[in-house]
Amino acid sequence: MKSFFATCPKGLEYLLVDELNAIGANDVHEALAGVHFAGGLDAGYRACLWSRLASRVLMTLSEFDVADADALYAGARAIDWPAHLDIATSFAVDAVGTTSGLTHSQFAALRVKDAIVDAFRETTGERPNVDTENPGLRVNLVLRRGKAVIGLNLSGPPLHQRGYRKGAGLAPLKENLAAAMLLRAGWPAIYASGGGLVDPLCGSGTLPIEAALMAADVAPGLRRTQWGFAGWRGHDAALWKMLHDAAQVRATAGLQALKPVFFGFDENPSVLNEAKRNAQEALLSGFIQLGRQTLEHLHRPHELAQPGLVVTNPPYGERMGDDDDVIALYRLLGTKLKTEFPGWRASIIAADAAHGHALGLRADKRYKLFNGAIECSLLNFEIAATDAPKPEPKPLSPGAQMVKNRIEKNFRHLRKQAQREGVECWRVYDADLPEYAAAIDIYGDHLHIQEYAAPASIDENLARTRWRELVRAAGEALGVPRERIALKQRRRGKGGEKYGRLDERGEFIEVGEGGLRFFVNLHDYLDTGLFLDHRPLRARVRELSNGTRFLNLFCYTGSVSVYAASGGAVETTSVDLSQTYLDWAQRNLALNGFDLARHKLVREDAIDFLASRSAMYDLIFVDPPTFSNSKRAEDFDVQRDHAKLLNLCGERLLPGGLIVFSNNFRRFKLDESALAGFAIREISAQTIPFDFARSPRIHRAWELRKA
Repeated sequence: MKSFFATCPKGLEYLLVDELNAIGANDVHEALAGVHFAGGLDAGYRACLWSRLASRVLMTLSEFDVADADALYAGARAIDWPAHLDIATSFAVDAVGTTSGLTHSQFAALRVKDAIVDAFRETTGERPNVDTENPGLRVNLVLRRGKAVIGLNLSGPPLHQRGYRKGAGLAPLKENLAAAMLLRAGWPAIYASGGGLVDPLCGSGTLPIEAALMAADVAPGLRRTQWGFAGWRGHDAALWKMLHDAAQVRATAGLQALKPVFFGFDENPSVLNEAKRNAQEALLSGFIQLGRQTLEHLHRPHELAQPGLVVTNPPYGERMGDDDDVIALYRLLGTKLKTEFPGWRASIIAADAAHGHALGLRADKRYKLFNGAIECSLLNFEIAATDAPKPEPKPLSPGAQMVKNRIEKNFRHLRKQAQREGVECWRVYDADLPEYAAAIDIYGDHLHIQEYAAPASIDENLARTRWRELVRAAGEALGVPRERIALKQRRRGKGGEKYGRLDERGEFIEVGEGGLRFFVNLHDYLDTGLFLDHRPLRARVRELSNGTRFLNLFCYTGSVSVYAASGGAVETTSVDLSQTYLDWAQRNLALNGFDLARHKLVREDAIDFLASRSAMYDLIFVDPPTFSNSKRAEDFDVQRDHAKLLNLCGERLLPGGLIVFSNNFRRFKLDESALAGFAIREISAQTIPFDFARSPRIHRAWELRKA
């Protein structure tokens, strides 16, 4: 029984588990970017020949503990290399990963190379040649968590290189990712039930070709001529020939029964010619119809009477085309799907949430994929007959059109900055036009719109009309359907209740910021669980947190504590009077994988906590409400009580400790004379995010360092 590891792009691990089980592998279990499996040599050969998803197949030779370079050399030297490598065969060592004591993969590869060469010198007096470009045998080294795994690369060149692609478009899709798209879309079942396939933006034809190979039961490795095991002394040529011959028999039978239900269209004639050459190389030119056609003229091929699959990899904007053009292309694609393909399935790659929104269809499945280094979403749709366009709505009024134009302009201007910062939640409009007074925030693929109360001088009917116009304009401008838009009115509540409950839906969505994940609730509370204007403050806390004991007062849903934990805080303590928000904070910490034993949640009034505890902290974050009249604590007013609060924080600070203090009271004045024990620095200007630049008074912030 031999051990193997099949590598694959991230996101395909579970599909690869199913595939390897189907071809008879044993002990199959997933890992990061790959799958472990076991079996005889035939299991490794079958994976090379039949895997549509794997990138490489590695056969393990040895696994051992490794503390340093000497231990790595000794472990590699213990392998019987002359049993695997002929003296006349060149070799190379590929190394990935690091571990304590071995932090440079190239140096680690060099030590394994030395061990191999020394093994031959001691037994034969000669040494094999090293060829990093085109070796006869590739040795693979993986370093992780104090372990070294050394194996042989049986597949050689990446398995996505099937042997048929002779040309590619500007943004080629790898063959194994195309196969994953088809499997996620349920293509084998669609074909078996009589459905066909259409790729309206086919480029070099990868998707139609992979779909046809899958439908015809053609092994993806059947036409490859270069294999890593060819230079291995243990290669069983007779076994490989038997497996290859059996695959050829299956391919011949499958191609004889294959139905010509594959269509690909593209408007670029040179790319389309490459697709035709690729189809010829794959022996599929008689089964795939490739034609020059713009997306505007896309229609369902009359040969396909039965519903099938529309699958495509549109351009993303990173490598081709302006992003505004890409958004327009996705919108047009969505319209064509609804008008031409009711009752069909669709599977579309989107590298950006805005691209998916622009389709105007609600995905019933979403999968994360990586196309090279680009993180993408694979969106699967059932195109219902009811998705056909409804009668054209009434034209927008001049005012509504004006606000729609402003939202679109803001979106184009701000979204690239949001992408650069890894932000999924940001403000796209904030009463830019006084007649349409509201804040519009993007939360992933949802919108959160808060109406500001109209002045008493504005007619109530006119205010309602403008509100309806704003909601419609925002949805149209950003491609978000009404069911994904949360609406609220932001008015000052009695007694300054900041987080009052508005609804009881209990609907949470997961969003990303700064490489972290958070739960937000767009309907039930005035605020959503994530203060958007505090993003730079949260990032600042992360910078300051390494090795600290961190205290978060008025912690709300714990987002700042999550940032502190990610920054390396030894422990965090989060204090709030609301059990609802402490439970929410616990979910946010758990969502990001932090050990709750090291991150305490305390239900108590902040001032009582400071006055009654003796624990000391290196870093304290304080973001109090403007005022509060909670029944469980004394009344609090930030202007009146901030000095008392901050001085109590100072008593809980270790020498040299730091307080980060923020509040949203626009008329607030810091009482520096009452805070003489601190070195004070205002950091407000540095903590206003790009999407709040037009309202820089949204909050003020200071750093207070204990003297």
